[in-house]
Amino acid sequence: MSKNLKLLAKTSDDIKVISAHLQDSIISIEDIANLKKNRIFLMQLNRFMWEDVERGVFRKNKRIRAILKFENVINVSSKNIKTKNKENFLEFLTIETIQMPDKSYDMNLIFSGNSIIKINAEVIDVTLDDQGRPWETKAKPKHDLF
Repeated sequence: MSKNLKLLAKTSDDIKVISAHLQDSIISIEDIANLKKNRIFLMQLNRFMWEDVERGVFRKNKRIRAILKFENVINVSSKNIKTKNKENFLEFLTIETIQMPDKSYDMNLIFSGNSIIKINAEVIDVTLDDQGRPWETKAKPKHDLF
């Protein structure tokens, strides 16, 4: 049995590692929270366990609940995300990190359908933490190449 993943990001390169582990995660709109007073942005997602698939030919496709947490958040904005419809799901693609002139960081969470959540934070302080046990899924995400 694989151990639950726990990753901490303090640099742009660390973010790339977290982003790779999050590829093809599914997020429900209602599982996103911006805790302004605490300066924390949280997202619970169903992470596709690519690390298991890549380990062996006979591995089963699995997903696991995971928490993605951003700390020292200054501001959060979004584009093309309908927050009113809580049944909507987002499909995670990647995270882009840009250091701003004031030394803060913009971290853009990019989802399919050109949906973006932009998190501006003082520093990169991001954790990805698996929760509970994985479950099997029939479908393995597929990507169309150009």
